[in-house]
Amino acid sequence: MKVAVVGATGMVGQEMLKVLEERNFPVTELIPVASEKSVGQEITFKGKKYKVHSMDDAIAAKPAIAIFSAGGSVSLEQAPRFAANGTKVIDNSSAWRMNPANKLVVPEVNASVLEADDMVIANPNCSTIQMVLALNPLHKQYKIKRVVVSTYQSVTGTGVKAVRQLMDERAGITDGEKAYPHQIDLNVIPQIDVFLDNGYTKEEMKMVNETCKILGDDNVLVTATTVRIPVMGGHSESVNIEFENDFDLHELRSILESTEGIIVKDDPANGEYPMPLDAQGKDATYVGRIRRDFSRPNTVNMWIVADNLRKGAATNAVQIAEYLVVQKLV
Repeated sequence: MKVAVVGATGMVGQEMLKVLEERNFPVTELIPVASEKSVGQEITFKGKKYKVHSMDDAIAAKPAIAIFSAGGSVSLEQAPRFAANGTKVIDNSSAWRMNPANKLVVPEVNASVLEADDMVIANPNCSTIQMVLALNPLHKQYKIKRVVVSTYQSVTGTGVKAVRQLMDERAGITDGEKAYPHQIDLNVIPQIDVFLDNGYTKEEMKMVNETCKILGDDNVLVTATTVRIPVMGGHSESVNIEFENDFDLHELRSILESTEGIIVKDDPANGEYPMPLDAQGKDATYVGRIRRDFSRPNTVNMWIVADNLRKGAATNAVQIAEYLVVQKLV
């Protein structure tokens, strides 16, 4: 099976290669793809060196699957070219997520929506993925009315330039290239992506719209505040969930504990709760600080943490590819 990784030299692309190797995905030929300036460079996969290809050469090679992490504009232009040549595309950008013709998939939640004629499949936003993983089983049991989420997002979500800015500032280097308009070290920035006319950022509205699409229920009300913080390892979320039906807290916890992909880490008396360092390099989504909201009926608070480069991007994309193989959709 030929597999192309588009954006193979980037932070998420590198993580995709790592996940493909760790999960022993049946790659018979790897086709790493990157920008023209990277063509000819070598990357290592399973101990073997592969040269970086151009987009045209990769399309001509007719891979079975192409996993994209190269930005929205590249995906809009190039994903249809791969698809027209018979390649299944799994795209990590926001380009196709809200297009009614494209499926938006978290495999543990809604992989069953995928069909043989789905050629461009969207990987959701990193913050949305970890949240809906916890929301989905609770929605089935208690029916969610409203979600209020505040995120605490790692600089790795912005990319290498942001990581470099953080480390430069920490080292006292002030003249380096900037990913953010403000200092990020010893600071938090309550803006991720651009502001829209409604006063929310694009990242916040992604969480609103994508959650409803993945859950398959436009009646779920979501409001979000997304914040960048000076950490590595993963994104954290404070999530307040109001249900139509009341719940037993022990039952709710048990539902989360039995959900594929979730690890409940919730023993505050002993200082145990999820943190980004716990999630770093892991595929699981961690849930803790589970407690009733005493200010509203049928409402629970929880804290959700996941590695945004892993389950929030690379792992989720590879899991989609695995599903396509198992179901013989590729």
